[in-house]
Amino acid sequence: MAADGANQGLDRAASVLEAITRRGPSRVADIVTETGLSQSTVSRLLTALERLEYVVRDPDAGTYRLGLIFLAMAGSALNEQSVFRHARQPGQQLAAALGLGVNVAIRRGNELYYLCNFEGTLAPKNFTLMGQRSPLHSTALGKCLLAELSGPERRELLPDLEPFTVRTIVDHEALDDAVTAVDRSGYATEREELALGRSCVAAPIRDSGGLIVAAISISGPLSALDLSSRELEIAQRAIEVADSISTGMGYLGPRSSSQLPQRN
Repeated sequence: MAADGANQGLDRAASVLEAITRRGPSRVADIVTETGLSQSTVSRLLTALERLEYVVRDPDAGTYRLGLIFLAMAGSALNEQSVFRHARQPGQQLAAALGLGVNVAIRRGNELYYLCNFEGTLAPKNFTLMGQRSPLHSTALGKCLLAELSGPERRELLPDLEPFTVRTIVDHEALDDAVTAVDRSGYATEREELALGRSCVAAPIRDSGGLIVAAISISGPLSALDLSSRELEIAQRAIEVADSISTGMGYLGPRSSSQLPQRN
């Protein structure tokens, strides 16, 4: 019983932290609405989390935000990620060279997680995408990550394709075509499928076994990317950097039939 109670307490504390992560600075009433927990439970958990420095209270606004202790945790978690270690510097250099945004993401379940987020002078942001999540079917990064799965696996993973704009892919046949294009051309595109006025080109990153484990994208406003005339140019840059990262992770490229093990 004691173990069950401890687990329940951890689950509730985690739900409070997740609510603040999603909403940003939040009042007790906001967290109650978000989590479904009682006000007394939320207040008690926030007091404990504040004592441990997991949350910080703004006495003037009466809101709670995540504590800086998570920066140290995030740094440690990222440094344990092989993709992050190999992609951070090339991604940063690419953003500086093009003046566009560069992002690196991995798949976790039915979402993508951003590991790296670099701003360019033509695509500034007042927030970081690092650690944020996005849908797979409406992003170029996600289409690259979905290329590792078969059609039936994609349908099982994403039974419903949520629309975010009028351009979002919402049927699996169209998604199959977009994902197949990754294998054919080596990259994926996204034009206003997640947010209006934004576009993106992404290329897959592979590990030593040749599996797609991440993807890197070049993104920004429609006018800055100008995919109508620059798609191939930008795609080539994304592919080159993705290949460089893959090589750093031990990927040697597809083997020819003569290099494959032969049956006796």
